Amino acid sequence: MENQVLKAIKNRRSTRKYKEDQITEEELQTILEAGIQAPTANNLQPWHFTVIQDKDMINHISDKSKEIMVKSDNEKISNMGKSPVNIFYDAPTIIIVSGKEDVSSSLVDCSAAIENMLIASESMGLGTVWIGLIRFFFTLTDEVEKLNLPEGYKPFYAVSIGYKSNENTQGPSKRNMDVINYIR
Repeated sequence: MENQVLKAIKNRRSTRKYKEDQITEEELQTILEAGIQAPTANNLQPWHFTVIQDKDMINHISDKSKEIMVKSDNEKISNMGKSPVNIFYDAPTIIIVSGKEDVSSSLVDCSAAIENMLIASESMGLGTVWIGLIRFFFTLTDEVEKLNLPEGYKPFYAVSIGYKSNENTQGPSKRNMDVINYIR
């Protein structure tokens, strides 16, 4: 019998189509708590979470990101910048995850927090996608200041969260199992 944690890990998929309904405050707090419970080097807990549920702000961040993406020498990135698709896939909630700049393990610790949030969301029936394209927005110092991050924190990634649209029917993706060697 498979336990619920393993089930959530195996069922989690990147969700790119959401219902318009906002997640509940209880769901949001559960997701944030899961992030805070992530493993962290020396228990430094170098993360900070910025929750954005203002649709205009989410769209603004997407638009600013895409303005920079269009200028990329990478054709794929440039084409994504030209796409009408919002980089957050119109999710009603995004969480920007930032880490302390003076902690060498910040990126790894924040990534662990993100994974916890993704799995917790899946366990509650919510859809998520880890957003790396927001890095283009993070190059705009004046815009990042509007996030009101604590001093000494650097934003890394965002997570889009919402109720899965009925159109999200993709099954499990094939995984390469030939990635293990044993020394016994």
